[in-house]
Amino acid sequence: MEMNLKIKVANRLIGEEEPAFIIAEAGSNHNGKLSQAKELIDAASRGGVDAVKFQLFKAEFLYAPQHPAFSIVKENEFPRDWLAELTTYANKKGILFLASVFDREAVDLLMKTDTPAFKIASSDTVNLPLLRYAASKKKPIFLSTAMCNLADIYEAIEVIRNEGNEQIVLMQCSALYPTEPSQVHLRAMDALKGAFRRPVGFSDHSLGILLPPVAVARGACAIEKHFTLSRKMKGPDHSYAIEPDELKLMAQNIRTVEQSLGSLEKVMLPEEKKLARRESLFARQDIGQNKEITAEMIEVKRPATGVEARFFLAFVGRKAKRAIKKGDPLLWQDAEA
Repeated sequence: MEMNLKIKVANRLIGEEEPAFIIAEAGSNHNGKLSQAKELIDAASRGGVDAVKFQLFKAEFLYAPQHPAFSIVKENEFPRDWLAELTTYANKKGILFLASVFDREAVDLLMKTDTPAFKIASSDTVNLPLLRYAASKKKPIFLSTAMCNLADIYEAIEVIRNEGNEQIVLMQCSALYPTEPSQVHLRAMDALKGAFRRPVGFSDHSLGILLPPVAVARGACAIEKHFTLSRKMKGPDHSYAIEPDELKLMAQNIRTVEQSLGSLEKVMLPEEKKLARRESLFARQDIGQNKEITAEMIEVKRPATGVEARFFLAFVGRKAKRAIKKGDPLLWQDAEA
């Protein structure tokens, strides 16, 4: 499988050496109210994330009416006639509008709003007909991988690729809400990247905001996190979601982590060099011109304004080219070879 470690969503590159793409997952926390959906978009915009995401599930496409889950899902559906208005609203707020698709109708509706990408929930990673249809639209796909083994993920990727679509981000996650830290398995991101040579992100269902920055430190190129206006609200997704102030702090922490990663080089920083907080060679006594420099004439002190202390023995035995005063730093140009 060829390497494709970067993709592009709208004007944002996602992958190695790029800032993490942060998705604020609103889920069904709109509670069926358009005004509340807009408040969620407002909070996501203020939180400094890249995208806000909702879920376009429809009970009739997921369960038979007699199934116990049917009524719960029905109550929490995202009204599809909101799509155009909320997409425009999000764009005006400076963030992207994304949605998880669970059926072909949802794919078509998002195409009408020129969605920048599709999200495929873990439950549908093995829904190959849906994957095939979404992939045929040639939009980037965020592919969640809970409940999946490597064979499931390989098959899903091949279905997408067979439609001529290489724009895939694999999302490590679990299908447990909330997820305990011991169930998160961030190291699985390494396995996904190694096996499939694709950008890998982390969809976090744990409580709090600790793990997304940790995931970024381990190489996650995208982060998805459920959020709500208040955990006190009624609904299936509110209790484990983070609130707006936490979302903003999480995004800030992620950006701080990215800054702290730095480069692969191990060198003295320019600012450290200015501090000169290391030892160097100094004259322990006055040294006359043409005088041979002995070990007794040299001492090691701070700051590092003279010859580095490691060259102590290399400096012994040289002749002073000039008179050197006690306490002066010793420089290479002060002594003959």
